[in-house]
Amino acid sequence: MWLFVLFDLPVKSREQRQQYAHFRKEILSRGFTQLQLSVYAKHLPSEQAADSLKTHIVRALPPGGQVRLLLVTDHQFGKMEVYNARIRGRVESAPTQISLF
Repeated sequence: MWLFVLFDLPVKSREQRQQYAHFRKEILSRGFTQLQLSVYAKHLPSEQAADSLKTHIVRALPPGGQVRLLLVTDHQFGKMEVYNARIRGRVESAPTQISLF
């Protein structure tokens, strides 16, 4: 599963910029990778793990702006098309799972 955090937060005042920075640092500290300016994603092993993480993100929401959380399967994520300056790029792959015995 892939959990996306997409957000559009106000940054007009000093306080809003601080709230933006705090929220961004929070999602980065939770292991998200920046895909675009305000689009972050993280691979998770299950929907239950995503639900737990979503709870933490909701607690960190700033008072203004809009935040969307989107959960997609590995298969759906793999169907994404990525273009860099009209050149088709590769979609990020899911991290390999390590088995410890």
